[in-house]
Amino acid sequence: MSTVGVESSLSDIRDALEGKGYQVKTLKNEEDAKDCDCCVISGGDMNVMGIEDVVTQGSVISTQGMTTEQVLQAVERQVH
Repeated sequence: MSTVGVESSLSDIRDALEGKGYQVKTLKNEEDAKDCDCCVISGGDMNVMGIEDVVTQGSVISTQGMTTEQVLQAVERQVH
């Protein structure tokens, strides 16, 4: 199964992904994202400094304005 990195504040998303069988990794820093197929972030502090370093080849999904179900669907589209 795919590995999905999830920002630590998104516990509801983490629980839903684990329930679907995904291996979930908490994103504490950039290193944590390197081996993830997809990363889920809150989007609240996205690109605050204007730096756009690429740390993962996987997709990044911002949950801003999305329900848990919409996030799950977005993850499924990205990793399958």
